[in-house]
Amino acid sequence: MIEAPDLSWAALAPLLLVFGAACAGILVEAFVPRSVRHPVQVGLALAGTVGALAATVLLAGTREVTAVGALAVDGAALLLQATIAGLGALSLLLFAERSLDPARSAFVVSAAVPAGSPRDRELATVPRVQTEVYPLATFAIGGMMLFVAANDLLVMFVALEVLSLPLYLLSGMARRRRLLSQEAAVKYFLLGAFASAFFLYGLALVYGAAGSVRLSEVRAAVGTDGGGVLLVLGLALLVVGLLFKASVAPFHTWTPDVYQGAPTAVTAFMAACTKVAAFGAILRLLYVAFGTAEWTWRPLVYAAAIASMVVGAVLGLTQTDLKRMLAYSSVAHAGFLLTGVIGLGAAGTGSGLAATMFYLLAYGITTLGAFAVLTLVRDGDGEASHLSQWAGLGARSPITAAVMTLFLLALAGIPLTAGFTGKFAVFRAAIEQGAWPLAVVALLASAVAAFFYLRVVVLMYFSEPVADGPTVGVPGVPTTLVLAVTAAATLALGIVPGAVLDLAGRAAIFVG
Repeated sequence: MIEAPDLSWAALAPLLLVFGAACAGILVEAFVPRSVRHPVQVGLALAGTVGALAATVLLAGTREVTAVGALAVDGAALLLQATIAGLGALSLLLFAERSLDPARSAFVVSAAVPAGSPRDRELATVPRVQTEVYPLATFAIGGMMLFVAANDLLVMFVALEVLSLPLYLLSGMARRRRLLSQEAAVKYFLLGAFASAFFLYGLALVYGAAGSVRLSEVRAAVGTDGGGVLLVLGLALLVVGLLFKASVAPFHTWTPDVYQGAPTAVTAFMAACTKVAAFGAILRLLYVAFGTAEWTWRPLVYAAAIASMVVGAVLGLTQTDLKRMLAYSSVAHAGFLLTGVIGLGAAGTGSGLAATMFYLLAYGITTLGAFAVLTLVRDGDGEASHLSQWAGLGARSPITAAVMTLFLLALAGIPLTAGFTGKFAVFRAAIEQGAWPLAVVALLASAVAAFFYLRVVVLMYFSEPVADGPTVGVPGVPTTLVLAVTAAATLALGIVPGAVLDLAGRAAIFVG
C-alpha cells in the first residue's frame, strides 16, 4: 500500500499562492472578457506574488523539511523566496506600466504574426494588450521559488524548466524591434536547452555514483568515498547548467543578445529574479550535497569567478548600447557573487552564505531600478538605449538623471549605496577563507567596471543634448512605485544595512 506523504500545507503556502495565481491566470485568459482581462490579470499576479512574500515572512524561523524531503523550508530558502517574490512583484508593475496605454504597450498583440508582415505593422498600433505575459511571469516566479528550495536534484531540474520556459516566450514578445526580440528568444531557447542537457546528464552521473538524487544522500556518498570520479564529473555538469542561468562566463554568451532583444520589463525581470534563483540553487547544491568535499567544487568556482569578472568588466567597456552594457555588468556581478560562494568555506563554515544572499538582494533591487529608468527614455522605436541618446539628460530631465546616477553608482560599488555594502560583505567572506587573490582580482575588476558606469554619468551631465533627442516620459503609478522602492532600498542598504545583514546572518541555514 502506498502511503500519502505527510505535507505541511503552511510551509508550502508561498509556492501554492504563486502557482495558484498562475493557474487562475490561465483560466482568466479562457473565460474573462478581453475588455476587463488586463486589470484582472495584473491584480491576480500581484496578489499571488505579494501573498507569497507575506507567507514567507510569516514562516520566518521555520526549520523543517517538507514534501518527503524533496523541498526544504529553512532560513535560506525563505529569505531567497521572499527576495524573488518581492522583486517579482516589482517586475510585474513594470509589465503593467506601458499596458495602461495600449498604443505604447511593450508587448506584441499577437506573437504568432510574422515579424514585419502587413498584419504585424497593423497590430503595432492596435489598442489591445497582451495579457498572457502575466501568468507566464507568475509561473516563472513560482519556478524560481521552487528552485531555491529544492532538496532533490530531480525537483531542481523540474523547477529549472518551469522557470525557463516562460522566459523563452517572454523574450520574444516585444512589440517593437520584433526580429531582434525573436532572435533573442531563439538564442535563449537553444542555449538554454544545452544547459538543461548538461544539468540532466550531471544528475544522471550523480545518481549513478550516489544511488540517489536527494542532496542529503549525495552528501553521505561524498563523505563515504571522498568523492569518486562520477560524483565529481556529475557535480561539474550540474554546476555548468546552473552557471548558464546565472550568466557566468564563459557560459554568458546568450546574455547580451537576450537583454538587448527582450522587452525591457522582461530584461529587468530576468536580470533581478533569475540571478537570485540561480545562485540560490548553486548555494544549496554546494552547501548541502558537496560541502564536506570543498576540493570538488572550489577550483571550478574559483576559475569561473575570475573569468566572469574579467570578461564582464573588459567587454562592458566596449559597449555602446545601455542594455548590452548592463548585460556585461550582470556577467561581472556574477563573478563578484561567486567570491561569496568561495566564502562558504568547508561545510559552509564561512560567512559567504549570508554575504551572498545580501548581495543578491542588493543587486536585484539596483538593477531592477536601472532598467525601470531605461523604460522612461524613449524614441520612435521604443526605449532609447544607445549611449549617445543619453547625452545631456541631466539638463533635460534632472530627476531621471539623478535616479539613474544613484543606480549606476550602486552598481559600481560606491560607498553609501547597497552595491558597496554587498561587495564589501562578499569580499570579506572570501578573504576569511584565504581567497585573498580572488578578492584582489575582484577589486581590480570593480575599478575597471566603474569606468563604464561613470561614463554614462558623464554623458548625462557633461555632454550637450543631441538634436531631436529622445523624450523622457512621465512615469505612471506602477513605474513610480518601482523607482521609489528601489531608490529608497538602494540608499537604505548602503547607509543602514545592519538590520538586513543580521537578518541574512540568521537566515544562513540550510536543512539537508
